[in-house]
Amino acid sequence: MKNKLLQRIEENPIIAAVRNEMDIQEAVLSPVSTIFLLQADIFNIQNMVDRIKDAGKSVIIHIDFLDGIGRDNRAMDYICEVIQPHGIISTKNSSIRYAMSKNMFTIQRIFLIDSLSYENSIRTAQSTHPDMVEVMPGIMPKVIRRISRQLHMPVIAGGLIESKEDVIEILNAGALAISTGKKVLWES
Repeated sequence: MKNKLLQRIEENPIIAAVRNEMDIQEAVLSPVSTIFLLQADIFNIQNMVDRIKDAGKSVIIHIDFLDGIGRDNRAMDYICEVIQPHGIISTKNSSIRYAMSKNMFTIQRIFLIDSLSYENSIRTAQSTHPDMVEVMPGIMPKVIRRISRQLHMPVIAGGLIESKEDVIEILNAGALAISTGKKVLWES
């Protein structure tokens, strides 16, 4: 399953980042193969995941922004066993590790603001070993190139990506994919 998801992302490197339930229809009708759910709650998450899966798309939940469900291992058990997304995104090492123990596809999101955050993020990803790392902000081709060389896992770039030219530059720098809420880029 993990290899199939990686292959889908590699074949279609634009990932729709959906922040509200109203945008799901547009995302499932777009050519993207993977959708990140960046916000949801206990009342709408099952419906959102089911709609995306029914459309034949992969769905990955950002669990740090899932309202109404705890942040503990039992919450992760519920997400894995009941909600059943294809994977999860988190900034939290403990969430990534526990999801990996449940055989979930994992994406560790890292925020780069300075040299110290860069070094800490590299160490964290190397010790946690998620399936992928999402670098934010993604509009830093030089940094994406450097991270892609240092990490032995695929890199996604997200945040502040505004144009098709940005997408091309980031992919050429070594990112496997980009995530964006810019609907016009979902059609690229």
